Amino acid sequence: MLEYDFMQNAFAAAAIVAIVSGLVGYFLVLRGQTFAGHALAHVGFTGATGAVLIGVTPIWGLVVLTVTAGVGMGAMGERLARRDVAIGIVLALSLGLGLLFLHFVTAYATQATALLFGNVLAVDVGTVWTLLWLGVVSTGTLAVISRPLLFASLQPELAEAKGVSLRLYSVLFLAIVALAVAECVQIVGVLLVFALMVGPAAAAQRLTIGIGSGLFLSAGLALLEAWTGIALAFYTDWPSSFWITALSAGIYLFTTLPTVGRAR
Repeated sequence: MLEYDFMQNAFAAAAIVAIVSGLVGYFLVLRGQTFAGHALAHVGFTGATGAVLIGVTPIWGLVVLTVTAGVGMGAMGERLARRDVAIGIVLALSLGLGLLFLHFVTAYATQATALLFGNVLAVDVGTVWTLLWLGVVSTGTLAVISRPLLFASLQPELAEAKGVSLRLYSVLFLAIVALAVAECVQIVGVLLVFALMVGPAAAAQRLTIGIGSGLFLSAGLALLEAWTGIALAFYTDWPSSFWITALSAGIYLFTTLPTVGRAR
C-alpha cells in the first residue's frame, strides 16, 4: 500500500497529528478540560466552512477561529468550568453557522463531510507540510511551558502562591489545544476529535502514573491507532475515521479491565 503517494501522505500526516494530539491530549485529560477540546472542534468547523465560503484554504479558517476561541476560553479561567450550558449553546450555534455557510456554497458538500468526519486519504503534500509546521509550533510551545503548566495543573493553589499565573498558562495551553484540534480535524474530523485527543491520553493515564512515561505512551498509542486505522481502511475499504475511533475506544476499554489498569 505504500507504493501509492496518497497512502504515503496519509501515513505522514497521521504520524504528525497523532504525536501532537497524544502529547497535548495528555495534559488536556490531566487538567479535566476534554470538553474544551470538543468545543474548539465545533468552533473550528465554522472557521473552516467560512474559509471555504470566501475562497480560503479550510485549515487556515480552522486555525484562526480555534486559536481565537482557545485564547478566549483560557482567559475565562476557572469560570469556564461553570459555564457548560453556555458552551453547549455555542457548540450548537457553531455547527449551525457552519451549515449556513455551506448552504451558500452547495458545491462543497463533500468537503463538509470531510470536515465533519475526516478524510486522511485525501491529504496532499502541501497539507502534510502545513501539519508539520503547526505540529512543531504546538509541541515546541508545549515543551517550553510544560513544567509550570504541570505545576498549575496538579497544584493550582500552591502554583498561584508561588507566582505562577494560572490564567496565562490556561490561555497558552488552550491556544496549543486549538492548534492540535485544527490538525486532528484533518484526520478524524470535527465530530471525532475525541478519538485522538482524549482516547490515547486517557488510556495512558490508566496504565502509568509517571508523567514522562505517560506522555510517551499517549503519543505511542495515538500513533498506533492512526497508522493501524489507515492500514485497515486500505484493506477493508471502510472509512479510516471509523477504524481510528474504534481502536481508540477499544484500547481504552481494555485498560479499564481490573487486571489491566494500574492500581489506584
